Amino acid sequence: MGRITVALIVTSWVIPISILVNRIVPEPYMDEIFHIPQVQQYCIGNFKSWDPMITTPPGLYFISLAYISSLFPGIKLIQQISNFIDVCSISVLRSTNGLLAVICSILVHDIIKSLKPSIDDKKATFYAVIVALYPLHWFFTFLYYTDVASVTVVLAMYLMCLKKKYMCSALFGGVTVVIRQTNIIWMLFVACTGILNIIQHKKEIHEKEYLSSDPKNDHFASSSSVDNISSSLKRRRSGNAVDHGKKSLPSLPDRSTGLFSEIWSILLAAWHIKWELFVSFCPFFALLLAFAAFVVWNGSIVLGAKEAHTVSPHFAQLLYYGLVSACFMAPVHFTPSQTATLTKSLWKNRPFSFLICFLAAIICFLSVHYFSIAHPYLLADNRHYPFYLWRKIINSHWSTRYLLIPLYVYSWTSIFNILAKVEKKVWILGYFVASATCLIPTPLIEFRYYTIPFFFLVLHCHITNDLVWLFLGFLYISINIFTIIMFLFRPFYWDHEIGVQRFIW
Repeated sequence: MGRITVALIVTSWVIPISILVNRIVPEPYMDEIFHIPQVQQYCIGNFKSWDPMITTPPGLYFISLAYISSLFPGIKLIQQISNFIDVCSISVLRSTNGLLAVICSILVHDIIKSLKPSIDDKKATFYAVIVALYPLHWFFTFLYYTDVASVTVVLAMYLMCLKKKYMCSALFGGVTVVIRQTNIIWMLFVACTGILNIIQHKKEIHEKEYLSSDPKNDHFASSSSVDNISSSLKRRRSGNAVDHGKKSLPSLPDRSTGLFSEIWSILLAAWHIKWELFVSFCPFFALLLAFAAFVVWNGSIVLGAKEAHTVSPHFAQLLYYGLVSACFMAPVHFTPSQTATLTKSLWKNRPFSFLICFLAAIICFLSVHYFSIAHPYLLADNRHYPFYLWRKIINSHWSTRYLLIPLYVYSWTSIFNILAKVEKKVWILGYFVASATCLIPTPLIEFRYYTIPFFFLVLHCHITNDLVWLFLGFLYISINIFTIIMFLFRPFYWDHEIGVQRFIW
């Protein structure tokens, strides 16, 4: 019932707002002026046509064609349609993302259930609905952009990996890369997560077999202490326990151990089951090789408009993401209790924690000073909210960008602290590296690029306080109401360009 409830709730806002958007904005807007004509060329069978201004692969267009083909017989019965191209209207194409948004919410529900099996269905439904309201994801549900399709297929890939259906996960990985090239990073992240899950599962099996086979360890069975299990495994390896002839898997340390010890243990464990891992994840490796061949052939990761989307060392982008994500989870990060927790942790681990914070501040300073990029699109286009954030906050005074450094450090420290409560250090490192690899090369400040890493973040924080989720829902709804009102009912005009302009993320 949880999936159906989530789908019905999301559909209840997707349909009426989609109708409203299509009535007030019937013409393609912003990036739609490139995407919609391109997919309409595909609708008439002209697959050799390609707009050189489009930077992403045609994955979304193929999804739309499949979606429209499934609708075509029904639509033809309802109204007079001369040919297939008539079905590829702007409103129908936009509805592709509406359908994908509903599917995405169901995937979020299932991922929550997979990550937290003990959670009841009502809470999983409630949490999934709140996540579906995330403003960047919610807003682009009603336009023909690649973002909703991208996050939906990435989550489908991740869910299949959690269910240990690795071939199916790799197939979704191929689809998501065809939608947006940078998703190759999240495909690798999902594959690494799958490897960690296999190693963890093997470790648990070996521990259970050992504890059940050695009578001397009966007293361990009644204890859930990881330290007891680890010590018993050490005794086994040293010969103080019964050996039943089975190759033991090196145990994974718990979350209290150091990062390097954790990485070393994982590498040892992976080596013991290397052939099993190779068989399970060779489809991901094949996709990586195919992607590398594409980049070599294309000469760049970007398809079109390469001059405006050259890879640049935009380290400040990662800082912006940390702060923006923390703000979108304000009830988790910016609370007196969280601030007190971080302060207590820093004081307890002094002076090492102070040194780490000092180094983090230095790195942030260098990133802000040398690697803050003001892209021409950002400076010239006052239709985007980042234009005003850059102009009114970040670049309002020469000192402002440096005064934000403590917030950047606090945001990332809080993110690491929240994740460390439920995830291993190596998972957190992988998440940080994946986020950095996706965001740092992008010169343009676009909050849309933050959606996928944010979804992974919010799903793995394991927020259990329903009041926090309720406050998040109120925050998201307020932002969504504001942005949709500004988009639909606050149009303006440019002197240098004909047509109505609208505010957009």
